[in-house]
Amino acid sequence: MKSAIVLKSALLLICSNTFMTFAWYAHLRNWNDRKWYIAAILSWGIAFFEYLLQVPANRIGYTAMNLPQLKIMQEVITLSVFVPFALFYMGQPLRLNYLWSGMCLVGAVYFMFRS
Repeated sequence: MKSAIVLKSALLLICSNTFMTFAWYAHLRNWNDRKWYIAAILSWGIAFFEYLLQVPANRIGYTAMNLPQLKIMQEVITLSVFVPFALFYMGQPLRLNYLWSGMCLVGAVYFMFRS
């Protein structure tokens, strides 16, 4: 049962982080020619959908994990969503730093979830 709760929370957080990543960074590509406050308002509109997924994800996850575990899971998901976004949507080059950052997060997951 606990693994089903963690999986459901993780799936909702993946969707939430996809919206979050677009809200935070897509304006750099899509609305760069607009005033910053227009980009902010449009980003807030995208972020609304992030919160519709993030709040239930955390509430569900909190029934099986503690707060630090939820946070570490969210950070791993954030990087997992951000790297493909940076590469494919924003056209950023692949860097070895992504691997090192990912390895640090693997260590964080290990220490946070070990018994």
